Amino acid sequence: VPEVVDVLSEAFQHYPVMRYVLGSPDTPARLRRLVELFVSARVFRGETFVGVWDAEDLLAAGMVSVAPEGPVPEPLRERQRSTWELLGVDARVRYERFAMAAAPLVPVEAHLHLNMIGVRPRAQGRGLGRAILDHVHELSLRDPGSAGVSLSTEVEANVSLYRHFGYECLGFARVEEAFTTWAMFRENP
Repeated sequence: VPEVVDVLSEAFQHYPVMRYVLGSPDTPARLRRLVELFVSARVFRGETFVGVWDAEDLLAAGMVSVAPEGPVPEPLRERQRSTWELLGVDARVRYERFAMAAAPLVPVEAHLHLNMIGVRPRAQGRGLGRAILDHVHELSLRDPGSAGVSLSTEVEANVSLYRHFGYECLGFARVEEAFTTWAMFRENP
């Protein structure tokens, strides 16, 4: 878990959702705490982590959940409470605004959702993100209850990147004046 948090904290350091939710101050410690919350959600639900290692450390990571999600486990509720207490009410409100804007874009059929995918900046451009995507697609194909893989992006250039990997854009939503989120889905063949 600490390695996954390290990778995703590095990869999402300047990401629109993180900057929006955290507001000011947008410090590495606050970002790490927010990423720890997202990683904890997957841990407490017993969901899947995918990664690419070199000889020494984790270079890329992805977190996969089964959608739609079930109830929130009690340990996760406690982690949410302590995280929002630390990050502040304003951060929680901004996160909830983002979640409400994105919710109508989620596919209704059972599928896998790629919650986060990130590559350490020093390892980008080596195809590690593609390796994670390929593995997640394979997981979906092997799951008879999965119709495909969904994900979202808040970087417009990523929309065409994900289209290259077979994703269709389901729609988009503007989150206040801060940024846009695009919902993507790759149906199993």
